[in-house]
Amino acid sequence: MVNFGNDWGELLKDEFTKDYYLSLRQTLINEYRTQRIFPNMYDIYNAMKLTSYNDVKCVIIGQDPYHGEGQAHGLSFSVRKGIAPPPSLVNIFKEIRDDVGIDNLGKHGELTKWAESGVLLLNSVLTVRANQARSHRGLGWENFTTDVIKLLDKREKPMVFMLWGGDAKAKQQFITNRNHLILKAAHPSPLSAYNGFFGCKHFSKANNFLTQHGFEPIDWSID
Repeated sequence: MVNFGNDWGELLKDEFTKDYYLSLRQTLINEYRTQRIFPNMYDIYNAMKLTSYNDVKCVIIGQDPYHGEGQAHGLSFSVRKGIAPPPSLVNIFKEIRDDVGIDNLGKHGELTKWAESGVLLLNSVLTVRANQARSHRGLGWENFTTDVIKLLDKREKPMVFMLWGGDAKAKQQFITNRNHLILKAAHPSPLSAYNGFFGCKHFSKANNFLTQHGFEPIDWSID
């Protein structure tokens, strides 16, 4: 069992007894023993440890964790302070600057403040081998994160889902509650950001939606 320290613990307790998860767990034990795996095993569930179920205002769904040394720490798109922000995160910061006038460029890339403010930074797959992108796909993480999204969808209190790129958009089929807002765009990667991520204005749209429903808007700064 994972100690989330919040309401996710009760919500996900049955998940850890399912066959797919038991198989995933055995694979991960072997992987962490024999390979260089990111993030650190104690950081795998940081997204949910930092953002409780009831506090989620916005969900940003990523793909795999970063696979470079020292980058991944359990939050989609985020890197620890002291690690250069990767290109996708730089593009996210550019869109925030152009959309809501907050300039995070040239600072750092750690998004912990967002997580603590109600932004669930959830990757579709929660682990990866060093320098091997997509290496832990198909092990079972997709089942786990889909079930997390289904739980979020059941919540009556409105939230915003930001789906960037094909992997994230594939989760849309599990979001059926009309209380929630779905925002879709291209992935912020340099390969696709100019195909609809830049100019999507998701950050102001999310805050307008939250404000309309009586919630505090999200401060998209990282200081």
